[in-house]
Amino acid sequence: MKTVKIGGVPEHFNLPWYLTLKNGEYKAEDINLRWHDYYDGTGAMCKGLRNGDIDIAVILTEGIIKDIIEGNPSKIVQTFVQSPLIWGIHVGHESKYNTIDDLKGTKAAISRYGSGSHLMAYINAENNQWDLEKDLHFEVIKNLNGAIEGLTNGIADYFMWEKFTTKPIVDEGVFRRVGECPSPWPCFVIAVSDQFIENSESDLKTILDIINNTTKDFKAIPSIDKTIANRYEQQLEDVQEWLSITEWSQKALSESIVSKIQKELLALQIIPKTVDYPSLVHRVL
Repeated sequence: MKTVKIGGVPEHFNLPWYLTLKNGEYKAEDINLRWHDYYDGTGAMCKGLRNGDIDIAVILTEGIIKDIIEGNPSKIVQTFVQSPLIWGIHVGHESKYNTIDDLKGTKAAISRYGSGSHLMAYINAENNQWDLEKDLHFEVIKNLNGAIEGLTNGIADYFMWEKFTTKPIVDEGVFRRVGECPSPWPCFVIAVSDQFIENSESDLKTILDIINNTTKDFKAIPSIDKTIANRYEQQLEDVQEWLSITEWSQKALSESIVSKIQKELLALQIIPKTVDYPSLVHRVL
């Protein structure tokens, strides 16, 4: 049986992977798919792909594009979630800041440089016409627990993370959400190391066929809203809102979207150059 290592954030977006693993669908195809939770997010997964700790990552689009351009020997093989990610902009409950405008020039908590929380701080700054050199400052806090500590203790001033993942922390009165910032492109893609593509493309196709078969009918699974609410300790109405705005995909990331993302990242000086489509995307046949 072929062992394949895959990583992703332990969030509701990735429940289809959990369900297919629980059902033994990969083992039925002689594939031992081993899931690894990455609490530290995109930057940690990029490192995992580079080091060979994982073969596949379910990862933020802008983060993996940046890292491939910087030398990560991997390719995007398809879009996983087509809809934008809704990033909540959070402050500590006792913070003196109440609006996004108040945060201009303050310190953003980020999981690591090159992470989604880092890159989206630039998108938010651009949306609000901030000076990208003068008005952005960062404090590395590693993960969500680090952000809770950092914002509560005043080490950093605000933190951007997926809105529905952080909603329970807002409900508990630890964070306050002062705004939102949707990603201007499909939020999650499936990225695969070049070595795995070269050596195991048939296994990769099998894995993609299984997960795509589940995501295309995911919302129709009976009581899926209750399953998500229980597993991820969220309010049922929050899960229902999230499901209403979230769309999975079974298709390749288009050339036009890749071009748009690169232009945006280049304008923000997040990437040093743009590259051609085949350098970033591999279409599995």
